[in-house]
This record gives sequence, structure tokens and C-alpha cells, in this order.
Amino acid sequence: MTDSSGPEPKKPIWRRYFLWGMPMAGVAGVFAAGVILWGGFNTAMDATNTLDFCVTCHEMEDYVYDEYKGTVHDVNRSGVGAVCSDCHVPKEWTQKLIRKIYATKELWGKLTGTISTPERFDAKRLELAMHEWERMKANDSLECRNCHDFASMIPEFQRPRARRQHMNAMEAGQTCIDCHKGIAHHDVRDRADEEYLAELEAPNPAFVREIPEAYMASLAKIETLEAEEAAARKAVLEAEKARLAAAIEAARADERALVEAEMAGAAAEVAEGGNVAPNVDWTAIASSDLTLFYPGQASFEWVQNGKQHGGARPLTKGGDLCTTCHAKELEMIGNKIVSANDEGGLEPTPIPGKRGTIAATLQAAHDGEYAYFRLQWPDAGHSPAPFVEGGKMDPDNQVKVAMMVAGTGIEMSQQVGCWATCHADNSYMPFDPGAEAIEANADAVAALQAEGTITKYLSESRTKIEVKGRRGKAQGGWDQLRDAAEIEQFLADGTYMDLLRVYADGSYSNGYLLDRRIENDGEMQAEASLGVDGTWTVVFSRPLVSGAPGDVALEAGQIYTVGFAIHDDYAAARFHHVTLDTSLALDNADAVINVVGQ
Repeated sequence: MTDSSGPEPKKPIWRRYFLWGMPMAGVAGVFAAGVILWGGFNTAMDATNTLDFCVTCHEMEDYVYDEYKGTVHDVNRSGVGAVCSDCHVPKEWTQKLIRKIYATKELWGKLTGTISTPERFDAKRLELAMHEWERMKANDSLECRNCHDFASMIPEFQRPRARRQHMNAMEAGQTCIDCHKGIAHHDVRDRADEEYLAELEAPNPAFVREIPEAYMASLAKIETLEAEEAAARKAVLEAEKARLAAAIEAARADERALVEAEMAGAAAEVAEGGNVAPNVDWTAIASSDLTLFYPGQASFEWVQNGKQHGGARPLTKGGDLCTTCHAKELEMIGNKIVSANDEGGLEPTPIPGKRGTIAATLQAAHDGEYAYFRLQWPDAGHSPAPFVEGGKMDPDNQVKVAMMVAGTGIEMSQQVGCWATCHADNSYMPFDPGAEAIEANADAVAALQAEGTITKYLSESRTKIEVKGRRGKAQGGWDQLRDAAEIEQFLADGTYMDLLRVYADGSYSNGYLLDRRIENDGEMQAEASLGVDGTWTVVFSRPLVSGAPGDVALEAGQIYTVGFAIHDDYAAARFHHVTLDTSLALDNADAVINVVGQ
């Protein structure tokens, strides 16, 4: 018989131990199954993050992927690329899962064919882009920041505009997508409503960041280097001027009669100050370097329109000056606009051979009663305008020089300078109404004394200025003129641009800009000459305080915003070179143009 009273045999170990009420075998089985399922799930998740998977449908491959190829996120000098998921799928697991679930809506779009043709895709493009803009705005451009980080940026390797805007972004609370749309696909920002963009791109205080010390140190380093390079370039130019002056003196010493006759006048002008400023010692006055660039059809409306000008928000909302972004890149901008390959569309009628910038120097002095200005720049060879018979727009004037001084109460004048007078419906501008339309408006013709063209004017002189150009409206407001009494009040209040002009033969005009360009016969003197060394010299003077209508009084202790324009090579209308906002003051070294007392 079997003894049943003995101890029971032990159960196998996998049946003796329990975890959460389950035998170890069961727990092990569940764990193994979980690992397999989890691994499979993650493998599937990762498989859907590959470029090959993303372009399996023809909509992505033929439309979106084709646009992406060749962009900086596809190929670049560093060899580090980004694929679809890097920008469109969060890396954090929970957010990634939510994004994947949300993306299943795209399957419905695939089944119903909402983007199956190029035309259908283009019709949905803005809506799809807006979804991504809003998602990236909400998460502070998280996907961008997986690769790019403010703290890792080195201003030494950025353009001046990028340095300034990245500092603005950190200080104001901007995020990457506010500015960087359309960097891997076609940019459709210009299709979006302006109010929508303003709300979407508004700064978010939650995104404000402290500017890293390394960023500021790098910024100081590059700005010091650029200042040294600028000083070196100026020294080279001054040395070249000295060499030319020495050559002139040598020619005179050789008593070559014909050359001496031409050169003596230039040498006397340099030494004695000329007829306009006979008592000014120009050799004792430091010069200010002015870079005048070619603006094309960039109007006051254009610079305020976010769809046309990427800097519109910093200008109109942030109060930035034009020079804040563009002071160190004028040569690049001018050369781009003047070329026939201008992608921005700012020059529809390029003049082959026209230079993008003019490097000029300006000296300024005063004697307590009058201000004296001496502007010099190198002449350039003739580049005929192909749209004008004979190639010269103004055959009587090889050059014209203009100086504007901003009065009071002018919208954004301290930020944009003389740009406040340049409108999209001026002559040769994109919304030039044309002679017939002008003549058809008898009231405007009479008030503006217009003769087939619309001169520069201030926005304050109009009841309405169309900036956005919504629904096909023409930008500008040439025919929305205020009544005569309002115009007179603006003049009395000092709301105008003082305008002085000098022509190639030394003649001049003094006046102002308000509702139109007006000559006021204010006191002024001028002379102009082209030296044998190929340098134009224009000298002009005006009273510090004249009291004439349209003349801005220049007084000690005040800083004025001024602008200069040079029409060279027989140019007219908008085909000139201009400065950005420039400061001027009497006996104040902080101003760009210091009018020194002598």
C-alpha cells in the first residue's frame, strides 16, 4: 500500500511562485508576448517614419517629394539631411503616437482622392500648410529645434540680418515657423489671409529665451572684425584718393597745358572748398561712408506688406529700422535687384550693366548760419536703358543728387527715411496708373498739377493708402487726396520732407514733398563737377534755419532722419540709388552724418 500520510511532492518552480496573483509562467508568457508586440509595434512605427515609406503614394512622391529634392534639407555642404519624419513627426513617443493617429486622416484623403491630381493638390495646399504651421507654432517648432537651437547658433557665420532677427526672436518670443515657411516645399504664405498670418505669427511670451552668453560673445567678435575690415577698406580708398591727388599735382608740375587746364579747377576745389563753400576746409572734416543701393520697385507699401517683404513685421510691429536688418547687406541686395535674375520681381525692366550699389562719401560742416555738404562717388560707364530711345532717360542730366530731411508727424519716417515718399503708384512703379487714367481724373490733375505722371508723396496727404492689395486692388493712393485745407495744415505743422536737388551742371532746386513734389525757391547754392580722376563731386549749402515753407530747421541738440539719392548715368524716376534711414545732427559724433562746426 502507498503511504498517503507522507509530505506532498513539490510543484515545479514556475508553478510555486506568483506575481500579482499569476504564476511565474503566466507572467513570463505575458512579458514575452508584450516584448514581441511592443517590438513589433515600434518596428512598425519606425518603418512608417522612413523616407521610402512616405513617398510610396504618388501624391507624396510626385508633388511634395519632388519639391523637397535639392533643398538645403535634402542636400547641403555638411552632408546632414532631414527626411519627412524629422520635420513632421515628433521624436517623443507619446507625441509621436498622437501624431500617427492624427495622420490616419490622410488615408481618407487617399481613398477619396482629394489630392490625387496636381490641380486638386494645389487647391488643398494652403489648408494642409496651415495645419502644419499651426501645429509647429503650438509646440514652439519642436521638430525644428531637434536639429537647430538658438543656444548653438554662432553669429560669426550668419548674415547680419539673420543675427538681428534671431536676437529679436529670443527677446520677443518668436519661434522658427514664424519666419521659416516654404524651406522644403513651395512657399504658399502669400496665399494666406493677412489677419490670419498676423495672429499666427504674433510673439508668444512663453517662447521668450535668454540670449546665451556664447551668442553675444560671438556677435561682439564678428562686429569687431567687420568694423576693422570696414576701416581697412576706407583706408585703401583714402590712399587711392591721395594717390590721385598726387598724380594731379605731378601733372601740373610737368606743365602739360591741356591737362593742367582741366585739373587745376579740380585741385583748387579740393584745396579751397569751391565757390559754394569757400571757407570750408574739407581736408579737416572726416567723411561718412554712404552705400546707396538700387531699390527697383520696392515701395513704401511693399516694405509694409508681409506677403511681399519678410521684414514687414519687425518694421511695422517691432519698430525696427531698415538698417537694423539691411545695413551690412546692401551690396548683395542691390546686385540682386538690378540683375535680370531677380527672383523677388522688384525689377521687371532691368538695365544691362547697371551697378547695384554706389559707394559714396559725405562730408558736412556748418558755420553757425549755413550747412555745407560735399558728396563724392566714382563715375560709371554708360549702360543704355533698353526701354528708352537713345538709352538716356534724362539726356540733359548725367547725374542728379537729392537729399531729404524728414519733418515731424510722418509715418515711420525714423525707420524708413525717404522711403516714406516712395509709393507703388509712382511713375514706373507696379501700379503706375498711366497718363490716360491720370488725365481722366480731372480733380486730382488740378490739385496735383499732374502732367501724365505721379510724383512722390506722403501717405499723410491721402485719405487712404492701399497697402495689402487685397482682392486685386492697386497699392498706393494717388487719387485719394485730402482737401486743400488739410494739406495746408500739414505744411504748417511741419509734416513734410524737405527736398534739395542738385543737377549735373550745378543748377539746383529747393522744395519739399507732401501731397506732391513742390519747389519753394528756398535759399540754396550748389555746384557739381566730374574730375579727371572719374570722381563726381557735388557741393551744396542751405541755411540752418530759413523759415521758408517746406524747409526743416537744423538745430543743435536734435537728430534728424535724412536720405540721399543719386540718379547716375542719365537716370530718372525710380531708376536711382538710395540710402536707407540715415541720422544727421550738428556737432554730434553719434550721428551717422556729423555736421561739424568750423
